Amino acid sequence: MKKFLTMFMVLLLACSFTCFGKTKVQITGIQDLDGKKIGVQSGTTGEAWVQKNVNKVKLSSFKAGIDAALDLKIGAIDCVVLDELPATSVVKKNADLQIIRDPFFAANKEEYAIAVKKGNQEILDIINATIKETKENGVYESLIEAFMPIDGKIVVPTYKAPEASETIKLGTSAAFPPFEYVDGKNYAGFDIAMGEYIATKAGKKLEVVNMSFDSLIPALQAGTIDFIAAGMSVTEERKKNVDFSVPYYASEQVIIIKK
Repeated sequence: MKKFLTMFMVLLLACSFTCFGKTKVQITGIQDLDGKKIGVQSGTTGEAWVQKNVNKVKLSSFKAGIDAALDLKIGAIDCVVLDELPATSVVKKNADLQIIRDPFFAANKEEYAIAVKKGNQEILDIINATIKETKENGVYESLIEAFMPIDGKIVVPTYKAPEASETIKLGTSAAFPPFEYVDGKNYAGFDIAMGEYIATKAGKKLEVVNMSFDSLIPALQAGTIDFIAAGMSVTEERKKNVDFSVPYYASEQVIIIKK
């Protein structure tokens, strides 16, 4: 009888795994990330933070946050670490996902800035002047309201390109809403709109060049693009390779999990 009960318990335990799946992963904050399968966007500060701070992590890097979210939905990874606003956009489109905020991330917000090739003071001055002017004349606030509305209804502002023979190239990675994303056949987002004002200030037409996030700095160094506006956080490592404008936005990392 004892042998029968033991075998019964073994079979019951096996069934609990095969029939009902493994024990649910519990993640309530960064203290639960060690040893987990984590998705990040390639080349971002979220990726760098996970690599540096999470022990025994099984890291998966994706071209876009939404790609990581799809793997999360099918159980290929346990969570996603991503910037706050793009994460909010992902969760808004996926009702089975939710955001976990951690006090550490909230206390260590990252500043976004626009990057130029080292030593390109001419373009840097134009960018800084544009950011300053848009904050003083109310344009900056109108862009915040347009792309980050309280009701969630984004209204893309109209833009009339200046008549100019020269072009200035904005490098971005259009998978990071609401800062840059594809809207029909066009590129849109807060950074794209800011780029339009920069182009107008420079007296040139804006050309948006879309590529993977981790290709942006090499492209800038090679002269393929003139500046980067891509929700890029200012870090000491990046400052070795590019010059940054004054910051224009502060964000924090969050964790996306399945409900």
